[in-house]
This record gives sequence, C-alpha cells and structure tokens, in this order.
Amino acid sequence: MVGVSDGPEPAPAAGTAPGAHPVLSLALVSMMHEVHAHSGAVYLLGPGEQVLRMAVHAGMPRAFAAPWERVGLSAPIPVADAARERRLVWVGGEEEMARCYPRVAVVLPYPFALAALPVATERQVYGAVFVTWPGTHPPELSDAERDHLWAACERLALRLERAAGEGRTFGGESDVLAAPAWAAAETLGAVEAARLVSRLPYGLVSLDLDGRIGFVNAAAAELLGRPAGELLGTLPWVSVPWLNDPMYEDRYRGALLSQRTTSFVALRPPGEWLSFRMYPSTTGLSVRIGRARAVADMAPEPPRADGAPSRLVSISQVLSFAGALTEAVGVQDVVQLVWDEVAPAVGSQALVVLGSQGGRLHVLGHRGYRDPHTVERFHGLPLARRTPGTHVLTSGVPAFFESRDQLERLYPARHETPDGYAAWAYLPLIASGRPVGTCVLAYAEPHVFPADERAVLTSLGGLIAQALERARLYDAKHRLAQGLQQALLPRSLAPPPGIEAAARYLPAAHGMDIGGDFYDLVPSLPLTAAVIGDVQGHNVTAAALMGQIRTGVRAYTTVGQAPHEVMRSTNRLVFDLGAELFASCLYLRLDPARGTAVMARAGHPPPLLRRPDGRVRVLDLAGGPLLGIDPAAVYPTTEVSLAPGSVLVLYTDGLVETPGTDIEDALVGLGGLLSEVGDRPLEQLADEVGRYGAAGRERVDDVALLLLRACQEA
Repeated sequence: MVGVSDGPEPAPAAGTAPGAHPVLSLALVSMMHEVHAHSGAVYLLGPGEQVLRMAVHAGMPRAFAAPWERVGLSAPIPVADAARERRLVWVGGEEEMARCYPRVAVVLPYPFALAALPVATERQVYGAVFVTWPGTHPPELSDAERDHLWAACERLALRLERAAGEGRTFGGESDVLAAPAWAAAETLGAVEAARLVSRLPYGLVSLDLDGRIGFVNAAAAELLGRPAGELLGTLPWVSVPWLNDPMYEDRYRGALLSQRTTSFVALRPPGEWLSFRMYPSTTGLSVRIGRARAVADMAPEPPRADGAPSRLVSISQVLSFAGALTEAVGVQDVVQLVWDEVAPAVGSQALVVLGSQGGRLHVLGHRGYRDPHTVERFHGLPLARRTPGTHVLTSGVPAFFESRDQLERLYPARHETPDGYAAWAYLPLIASGRPVGTCVLAYAEPHVFPADERAVLTSLGGLIAQALERARLYDAKHRLAQGLQQALLPRSLAPPPGIEAAARYLPAAHGMDIGGDFYDLVPSLPLTAAVIGDVQGHNVTAAALMGQIRTGVRAYTTVGQAPHEVMRSTNRLVFDLGAELFASCLYLRLDPARGTAVMARAGHPPPLLRRPDGRVRVLDLAGGPLLGIDPAAVYPTTEVSLAPGSVLVLYTDGLVETPGTDIEDALVGLGGLLSEVGDRPLEQLADEVGRYGAAGRERVDDVALLLLRACQEA
C-alpha cells in the first residue's frame, strides 16, 4: 500500500494497480492532503479509447468504487463529465448528487461532497480525478481548494504528457495492495496501549478502510462470540454470522464516506442486543461494542441463515445499472446505456443486442465494431440455425466462451465468431417468463468467467430484458401514434395565389400518445380558408375528434358559410358527436386581392402578425368560448389587414405554454424572434419558430404551426 505522510496526521493510503507508477499514487495523496479530502481516485484514458479506467484510489475500499472502476466517457457520472467537457464538476452534498447524478446517489446515498477534474493539457485529455470530503464540508468549493486541485491536475497532466512522449505508460487494472493492519507493535508505547485497551470492560474493534478487523480486545471477542484469532483480518459481517445483514454493512459504508459517527444495534442470538458505535477517520474506523438497553420491543429482519457473505460489489453494480436502465425510452436508448454503463464496468469491448421477429434473428443494435457488416450479417438469420445467439435466445440459457477455440469447438461453422474478439458472454434477455432477446458482450482478450461474475452478468441480463421489453413496446406505440397523427394531417398545403404557406407539427418531447393539434388550408372559390386547432387530451379519442372537426370545417367552408357560421356549425358538431372533449380553434378567410383576412376564434391563443417593417403585434381578436362548452355560443369575427410582406403566425398553446413560464413573456420572446428573422424564406422561418418552442426546455405538449405570408406581387 502506497502512502505519504506530512506531519502528525497520516495521509490516506492509496491502492494502486499492479504496474501502476508511483507518480499516480503520490500525486493523488498529495492532492488529497492539500485540500483535506478523505478519499479520491485517478482515472486514465487510453489512447483512442472511450473508457476511463481507475488506475489508483485512496481513502476508500475498492468495493465502494467497484461500479465505476471502468466507465464510458459518455457515462453521466462526475469523472466522465469532467474528462469529456474539460471542466471542474462540483457536487456539494447528497441532495445535489441525487439531483444531478442519481445513479451515483442510488449506490452511495450518504452525505459527502465531491469534486471531479480533467487531467489534460491543451492538446490531450489523459484522464480525470475525483476527490471527496465528508458531508460537513461547506456547500461550495473554496477558491484555495479549486486552485490547488487545478494545479495538481495540470502538474499530473504534464508528467503524463512527458511520459507519453518517452513511450512510457502508467496504470492498469485498479487493485488494492493491502498490508495487514494487525502487524505486531514494535514499540513499548504501542504494547502498553494494547494492554490498556485489553483491560477495558467494553468491546473495542479497529477496522481498516476495507472493513477488515485489525484489532479486537478481549471484551469485543467475548461479545461477538468468536476467538480473537479467528476475527483478525476478516470482515465482521462475514466472520460473525448474525452480523451478515446488508444494513450493518451499509452503516460502515455510511460512516466511512460521511466521516460521521454512526451507530446501530444488532441481535446476537438467541436474545441479546448489542450496540455498535463507529468512529470514522481517514485511516479506518474504531468501533465500540456494548450491551444495548431498551430494545426489547424491536423486531428487525432476521439474520441470513445461509451464512453466505454479502456481495457488496455485485449489489452496487446492479443498483447502478438498474438506475441507468430506468432512463431508457426506446430500443436504441437501451443499447446505448448498456454500452455506456455495463460494457465498461465488466471490461467488454463490443456489444450486440439481438431480438427475433418472424422466426428470424434481428440485430437491434450494436456498439464497438469497426466494421458494421461483422454484425449485420446475422440480421435475418433463421432461429433454427445452430449458432450461440439463436440457441441462447430460444433456450433462455446463458453461454460463456472464454476463448475463440472454445467457441469454435462447440460451433465449428463459426457463424457468429466476431472478427478480432477472443471471448464472449451470451446473456439471455428474459422478460415476463419468455426470452425477448440476447445480449452479447465481446472481449478483446481471452476472459475467464468465474461463477460470481456469471451470476452478476446473468442478473444484469434480467434488468436489460425488462428495459428492452418496455423500449420495444414504446417504439411500436410511438410508430403507431406517429403514423396515425400524420394520416390525420394534410399531406401538403395549397395556398391561393398571393399567399405563401408553411406548416409544422412538433410532437411532445415526452410520451408517445397521439395529440389533438391540427392545421389545414381549405381551398374554396373565390377565397381560401385556413384553420388551426387543438383538441383536449392526448389519446385516440382526441385524435378522432380532431379528424372529425377538420372534416367538418372543410365541409362547412365548401358550402360557402362565413367564418362565424363555420365556427358555430363546428361547435354544434362537437356537441352532436357527444365526445365530452373541448377544442380550441382559429378560423380565417383569406382575401389576398384585398389584402385582408377575416378571423373567428374559439378560445384559441391569439395569432401574431409581423408587418413588412418588422413590427410585431399580438392580434386582439374578438371570440367565443371553446368548442363543446355552449351549444348556443356565437363567434364574432375580426377583419385584419394583410399588407404585402406581412406574416401571420398561427400556433397551438404548446408553443408558448410550459410550467414555470409566463405566457406573456413567451409571447414577447416569440415576437422578438419574428421581428429579427421574419423576412427569411417562410420554410426557414417555420423552422426558427419551431426551434424557439423547444429552446431551453423540453416540450410537454404537441405544437402545430401554420405560417401565412402575403406576397409582394399579390
């Protein structure tokens, strides 16, 4: 174990990789000492790679960082953000961590602060560093701490740059070179201290950073019910069966990360309650054990009977990946998240996700292959063909091939041997009791899959399967909704002479339900009508009513009704249909020869008019209630002048209404945009207005746009 001390307080020990250069360990420990951090790690980015690999860490057990020993450069975690964006990432506490990096917070839900920085020169990113402080750290990083961290990272980057120029490399797979913490005392003072502690009537135990017992006095051995010699060097939740509960292990993790005194009580069978109080420091924990009081009415979960040690690393990885997969929406999101989160953590260099359709294999997505034809040749392969992918998909049984020879011995036809890879894990994706696909992880070198790793990978396959099943359902419904929506909107617009028209339909950023927004241009002699509207709701009923309203408007326009009559007839139609939904609508009759438009409005947002001189105003139109509210409602009309070069902007409320935003401010902003770019070609202007609706936020509602410009030659 590498360590540096300066003064009476020892610096945290740094775990290093076999072959890792002392420069990394010394740089990390020095950096932590300068800013009084209690844990940290250095990550290196290999040339041409997109994976950060932890090369050295200090002040924390390896188990704490296990889910992030190898992380994709695009992963949403602090060190990846720092390296990718070349910036300092500061997380001031557990609430900010949960808000900004929920995947980290799920695995480490403790009060601590974190700073992550890139290790980079102007020309090259070599990796990243993170350091942590207990939850007592101020919510902001001080200027002195910031300067120390930047300076240390810049020095390390220069060292790495010089080493690269000389052909030297640092780092490897992260590991902890742990020295026994229970070595015999070498001084008389240490011997006397041990004798003093042994005479105390309550139990005292010393745990190192990994949770191993380095010292136990006689009272503690008696309370724990095990000889001291059997406890030394072990994890208490492994060597003491009735402490084999994740809750107790979690208390140790929380104390070490937060650097706060933590306590808990545990039941020693058959009925004796013991209290444990943990006093953490940057070198380990001191634990005081005594008999607890007033706990007769407590009923905790019974201890595990199988005596198996808890699998902290596996639990952490599964929690992290589960949190990541909940964010996936479509199939490609699932594939990308598996590539970003799972593949780096398990050391895989390539990934394929397979599904089935019509009795044939389908490649749903792949990453890491330089030649896409290597994977795409499996697309459409009959499931009856004997290959690892088809066998795992149809049988639901995982397959692990530790070398190319092993794969080719079992499948001599070599239908699925990816060129350039030497080991594979084929994971069945089983959801609702049936196989839905296969996830193939490929390794560049021969890879041994021990039993515990196979169990973890198989468990991850179950999580991936659930996410994939949801994603495929989402994609199918989304395609259906989009197809139905497009079928209900006009395929093209036919404006009259003297009028240009452009339209856009922008679906909401979230959800997959079909909306009720619509627009149309209705040619009728001698004039042309335009209409835009929004039916309440996002479902098939709303879409059906939208189609009926659009058809009704066309029919009433064709028979020559005036704008106010069209609105009144459409209102009665909504009542006659009995849809129990409301709709807003704006209808106008265009007269380009006279340069006017006559408008009738039913509860719809007012249009904007841009004059040829660039001035923009919101049209204050008379109007009536929403369609479907009052069967006797009337809809007065307003005539508006349309000088050549004028632009009318008709829109639905999704463009300007969003939670937390004032609609007046949104209209002012939209008016400013039209004033600035309103003289551009109409199709470009429609794109600009659509981008304005999505700028700085995600749309929560559909948007329909209809832009009309009076031509100069009209």
